[in-house]
Amino acid sequence: MTTFNDFLKKKMKDPAFKAEYEALEPEFAIIQAMIDTRKNCGMTQKQLAEKTGIAQGDISKLENGSANPSLRTLQRLASGMGMKLKVEFIPTGH
Repeated sequence: MTTFNDFLKKKMKDPAFKAEYEALEPEFAIIQAMIDTRKNCGMTQKQLAEKTGIAQGDISKLENGSANPSLRTLQRLASGMGMKLKVEFIPTGH
């Protein structure tokens, strides 16, 4: 059985796919960070919604990638989880 990582490794050999995947990587990282942080805080989407005033359905859309959060929304989410939002610019190595 082929795993996702095997599939991804094969697809990354295609320069067009690799460029698009790398362009979307920051979005994937934000989504994963939101999900991981919420779960590490022991919170459900509903609980986070109650803390932030952001509708649970909107949190779901953010977590499944069908909506993009504003900086203000990310700050509200972080605050609702007892966190502080940190944004970084890092060298690309180019």
